[in-house]
Formats: sequence, C-alpha cells, structure tokens
Amino acid sequence: MYMVEKKKIILGGVAVLGAFALMSCEKPSGEAKEKDVAALHERILTLDSHVDIHSDYTLKDEYDPGKDTDMKVDLGKMEAGGLDSAFFIVYVGQTERTEENYQKAKDEAVKKFNAIHRMTDTLYADRIGLAYSPDEVRSIHEQGRKVAMIGIENGYVIGKDLSLVEDYYKRGARYMTLAHNGHNDICDSAQAKEEFGDAEEEHGGVSDFGRQVIGEMNRLGMMVDISHVSEKCMIQAVALSKAPAIASHSGVRALADHARNLKDDQMRALAEKGGVLQLVAYPGFVKVDPARMEAREKLRQQVAVKYQAKEFDYEIHDKTPEYKAGMAVINKETPMANVQEYVDHIDYAVKIMGIDHVGISSDFDGGGEVIGWFDATETANVTKELLIRGYSEEEIGKIWGGNLLRVWAKVDEIAASLQ
Repeated sequence: MYMVEKKKIILGGVAVLGAFALMSCEKPSGEAKEKDVAALHERILTLDSHVDIHSDYTLKDEYDPGKDTDMKVDLGKMEAGGLDSAFFIVYVGQTERTEENYQKAKDEAVKKFNAIHRMTDTLYADRIGLAYSPDEVRSIHEQGRKVAMIGIENGYVIGKDLSLVEDYYKRGARYMTLAHNGHNDICDSAQAKEEFGDAEEEHGGVSDFGRQVIGEMNRLGMMVDISHVSEKCMIQAVALSKAPAIASHSGVRALADHARNLKDDQMRALAEKGGVLQLVAYPGFVKVDPARMEAREKLRQQVAVKYQAKEFDYEIHDKTPEYKAGMAVINKETPMANVQEYVDHIDYAVKIMGIDHVGISSDFDGGGEVIGWFDATETANVTKELLIRGYSEEEIGKIWGGNLLRVWAKVDEIAASLQ
C-alpha cells in the first residue's frame, strides 16, 4: 500500500519575498509567518493549469519526471514545493498547413499523450495519477499522490479532422487551446506568423470549422481555451461555447500591454459566461520590458543560427550552454518579473472578474518563471504572497484550483445534457 508522506514544502527565501510584497501590494495584512503559510499550503489543493513537457518526456533521463532533473517540474520538485496537481501539456507548434504537416502534428501530439500516460500508468503510478474528472482530481489527491491532467496547446493538432477532438478526449485531454502563435484552421491567433504567410487576420475570429470544433468540445466535455487567440476569436469563442471557457495561461493587458494578455472587457466577458482566467507566470506577460525582450530575441536568433535552425525552439535550445549563459547576462542587466508583480495580475483580475473567476498557471518548462516562483519547489511563495495581501484561506483555495475545478465540473454537466 502506498504510504503517504506530508508535503515537504520548501519556503526558502519567503521572508525576503515578504519584504518586497509589503511594498507592492494594495492591501497588506502584515508578514505571514512561515509556519502559517506551510500549514495553509498543506490544507489547500494546489493546481497549476499549464506545465509543458519535452518531446522526449519519460524517454530520456533529463526529461524523466521521476528523476532529479533540470526541468522546472518533476515529481521531486512537486513534492518539495507542495504542488499537488498540474495540467501537463500536449503542445505542437504551428507549421505550414499541409497534409504532411497535419500528420506530423498528430504524431507529435500522440507521442506526448503516450509520455504522460507512461508517467502515470506505468513508471510512477505510486506517486502520480491521471485524472479525467474533477472528482478524480480530488480522489487521487486524497490518496496522497500527485495529480496529472492533460491539456492540448494548439488546435492545429486536429488539422481539419473533427473526429480527432474525440480521439484526443479519449486519450485524456480535458482542454484545448484553439490556436497558438500563427493562425490555424480553427481561428486567428493573437500573434500572426509572417513566415507562414499569415495576414493580421484570416477568419475574422473563429472559422466555420472552428464553430464545429467548439460545438464538438462542448458535446464531449472538453474545456474551450482562449489563450493565444486573437481578440475577435476570444470574444466569439466565449459567446459560441455552450459551456464556460477558460484562459489556461494568460495575463492582464492593463498591467502588461502584450497581445497575449486580456483586456478588461475580455476578462468581463469570460467571467459573465462563468469562465476562469488562469494568470500566467511568464515573465514577458507579467511585465513588459522592451530592453529585455529585445535582448532575449537577439539571443534567441543567435542560438538558432548556432544550431542551424530556422528559428529558436524552446524545447530544443532552452538548455543549451549558449542560451543559459546569455540569459544569465540578460537577467543581471534587466531582471525579470517577480512573484509580487505576478500576484499584482491576480489582484487586478479579482477586482475586474471577481474571486470566483481567477486561477494560477506557471507555464513552467515553456518559458514560465518569475523571481520567487522559479520552479515547482517555490510554489508556496505564491501562497505566501496571497496570504500577505489579505486573501482568506477559502479565497486562496479558489484561486489555487477550486475555480478551475468548478468550471470543469460545469463543462462536464453541460456535456452530459448534450448527449
């Protein structure tokens, strides 16, 4: 029988973080004691809605979640930081839309689905289980195991084949981001890709095919994710969906003016339909710093040339010595966003949308990291910052996963009514 150990929560550095927090928050409640943070963090269920995985996940030691790796999320880091559950992401980047590339995208998606199942069903079933419903999330958590869920990033993986929505649902996918960087056959992206011949917009939001996709997702019980999509697509998708939609990893445009972030009216539209915005800890979406962005883009181009690639690929190039060294210099000259600035986005979203419509996502291993929440071992620092700002335990529980689980349950309820 699997014997459960208490979470081994690492709170290193939280006292220092607290000092910064008192300078940045609107409604400070004083320093939170480390023992209080640890106890609260132990009681709530923490859910990160977006953790990327490598194409060789579980296949090579450096991407084996059961080992001590350079990944920002592995099982040891989840256990150390008290991160209870996460959506592990089946991501495939946009390429030119050809029949050959549709098949390649599907093959890559299936490879990542298989990797997640290998982790939960074979290699580490005693430490982590795969949940297909909100009730299973809670059940696995109560058993003392970590919880994995599956999300798809980029509807490109279905190509033009509507039947693949159900195929991926049966493999465990419980949300799908309609697009990524670059338009696809479902809808327009917030960031068009000139190299694929993208105009500013192609469909004027959601395509006719995209309407069918959203309807099929509603029928099955797959959450419609509007992160990465154009403003028109976002508004249309939220309106078209019979079930509440989610933004699995987005930020607040008023605090960081980036195309990937949501404007106030978008946030209100999402909340009015019962959805949830999962605030993302991606530094460039937390704080827009033109000098840092320019330096990082220049570095990425240099690394891509070094490795004879058409463009920088985070999965391939992030761990190269050239990129690591370059980022160390950039981080020294233009520091990235910190956990206080990240929680500013949560504060703002709560103000606009209400406490029931806000959640948390890291985008770890896909570029996500802020000072104070650099990897899963520092997860408790987010809880500490929320506690410092005066959020109650009930409110923190909602933000850390309760809201997303409520939306997921509603999506399932509506799917059942559509059968």
